[in-house]
Amino acid sequence: MSIHLQPGDAGYDDNRKALNPALDPYPAEVVLAETTADVRAAVLSARRRGLAFAVQATGHGTHVAHDGALLLRTHRMASVLVDPDRRIAKVGPGARWGDVLAAAAPFGLAPLSGSSPDVGVTGYTVGGGLGWLARRHGLAADSVQRARIVTADGELVTADADRNADLFWAVRGGGGSFGVVTDLEFRLYPVSRVYAGAVTFGRERAAETLACYRRWIEQAPDELSTALLLTRDGRLVVKAMYSGDDLDRGRRLLAPLWQAAGPPLADTMQVVDYAGAAMGGTFARTFDQVRALSDDLVHALVNEPDTTVEIRHWGGRIARDTGAAAHRDAPLSVILDTVPSARVTDALARDGIGSSFLNFLPDPSRVETAFTPANWAALRRVKAAYDPGAFFSAGLAVPPAALQASA
Repeated sequence: MSIHLQPGDAGYDDNRKALNPALDPYPAEVVLAETTADVRAAVLSARRRGLAFAVQATGHGTHVAHDGALLLRTHRMASVLVDPDRRIAKVGPGARWGDVLAAAAPFGLAPLSGSSPDVGVTGYTVGGGLGWLARRHGLAADSVQRARIVTADGELVTADADRNADLFWAVRGGGGSFGVVTDLEFRLYPVSRVYAGAVTFGRERAAETLACYRRWIEQAPDELSTALLLTRDGRLVVKAMYSGDDLDRGRRLLAPLWQAAGPPLADTMQVVDYAGAAMGGTFARTFDQVRALSDDLVHALVNEPDTTVEIRHWGGRIARDTGAAAHRDAPLSVILDTVPSARVTDALARDGIGSSFLNFLPDPSRVETAFTPANWAALRRVKAAYDPGAFFSAGLAVPPAALQASA
């Protein structure tokens, strides 16, 4: 049975907060759900009372304070079931990647998890899910096989390739504004050991290393994922994960980058269990994808002060899949943890495509930039079909086509 908390109740303050310390939300009620029936009841209660509605499991990805809303917490619905024969995991909306990693690892299987085991599975997946196995196996959203969803009218529907196929397409990367996902089934992959970690260098040869990187990625196999970081403390870091069968090949493939960067200051690259290879990430205050690293962009990024910059290689299976999430044809993304200088802004305006990625997007006003124009139009049509009144409008929401057309 669900627990209902109002302001002043014991536990209300602990459950109303997001992980973002800049937010201090005061919802009208917090509902701690334990079953799908609890989720349906919460949706119908919010509708009956005219309350805005928001969902939160771990609190990752919460970008606005849901004051006055009914906040549904799903962290108690954290079930994980693994079918090793079918290579499928079925999870509840409160499950975290650490739960799935622990359940799948004994069978030599791996999910397309994120960079931290503490991140919630469902929010990460419906937002696209760019993990360290993405170049080999695709975005996490593309691995979804089935979802059960409570829609805006309180109905529980199954969405897969045969049933509610339009909704199935939309929730695989279109975000959480199409309903409350109560069960998610997705593929697992035969990955148990990987060659992963990071090598840290001084920053003296950063420009030469980035110039090498833009040539090097053209020959990188899908089994190898990499990111280059220019850190606030003046270091250059090469992060990598190789998931091929011959793990020694990973070191050989990476050698040209390390040679370009100069003598290493630290090296954590090693063969480890995939479940133990948490790789971390960079807070994305600024994000764009680029088709190439021009000399101007390299120069601007290398000389950007008091900033951490992450340049990440996409491509591979990501580019070959056709799901709703992301702009698939750009080979690189650029993340900064600050608002960039005019020099970087101008360079990104020339080389970037003006995109965002839902999992990295802190600004609800820019949701459209996370999708191609065709996919954005299709997502809005699906939204209009399943939630024409925009009941699910909190956070990174897709507006219904009818609302935008009549504005």
